[in-house]
Amino acid sequence: MTTLKNPLSRVLPLLFLAMVMVGCASNPDKDKLPENLSEADIYQMANTALGKSHYSQAIKLLRTLESRYPFGAFAEQAQLDIIYAYYMNAEPEASRAAADRFIRLHPQNPNADYAYYLKGLALNTASVSILERYLPLDMTRRDPGQATQSFNEFAELLRRYPDSQYVPDARQRMVALRNRLAAYEVHVANYYLKRKGFVAAVNRGKYVVENMQETPSVPEALAIMVEGYQHLGLVDPANEALETLRLNYPNSPALDKDGNFIGYKVFSDVDPSILSTLTFGLLGSSNSKVAHEPAAPAKPEDAPPPPKSSE
Repeated sequence: MTTLKNPLSRVLPLLFLAMVMVGCASNPDKDKLPENLSEADIYQMANTALGKSHYSQAIKLLRTLESRYPFGAFAEQAQLDIIYAYYMNAEPEASRAAADRFIRLHPQNPNADYAYYLKGLALNTASVSILERYLPLDMTRRDPGQATQSFNEFAELLRRYPDSQYVPDARQRMVALRNRLAAYEVHVANYYLKRKGFVAAVNRGKYVVENMQETPSVPEALAIMVEGYQHLGLVDPANEALETLRLNYPNSPALDKDGNFIGYKVFSDVDPSILSTLTFGLLGSSNSKVAHEPAAPAKPEDAPPPPKSSE
């Protein structure tokens, strides 16, 4: 004869687990730091957590330090460190806010340039998903709002701190961001061209040619201008743009071997690597050497650790 199992044998373990979970949830002080820890002790713990890449733990410790010792000896350094901790913890918006706060509270701090630099990095990642951050996806088709703001923050760094150690990297990122912004303008111009919005297409192409001369998107922008002007029946502007294209980019996919214009549409079928072989820079430009690498978003590991106070 089969003996029925006691129903409580199944229910009791679940009740016990629920009680444990409730107990943990009702104990908010479980992870609270002892009140007798000194400012130096808390900062050392936070610094150790940063060194071990335990960024969430470091953020909690740094926030605790500031709440307990808002005017202490480590207060400014903690505010600088938390910018980095938030960034490395994939919280770019929090990092940007922390950088803004540090700049507002300590504009004369000798390490304020780091706050501007991290703010630029944070803006460059704020609109990027985890997949986009680590996979080779085309970022030039995304809304360039964050890229524009990031470019402006790096430009502000260069303006305020031309001798900063972060300037060389900021310059390289600005080149990549500028390339990305130019490519976005071309994507929009192409959108208008396909929908027969020729005036809008020409204006977008013209903007790239006039304002982003040293980017890889210029030959494509010129080709858009030629085709747009031709559709509008504007012969002289079309010929002028075509001549500029011939003189500066004789290997453009929009031209045949004799230099005749064969249409902008060929760009959509050409291997992107071919574009990097073109000679970039309009006639009269004093600098035709530009970076052709894609404007990849900044990755967390690209951020240097915060400088330490000399005190």
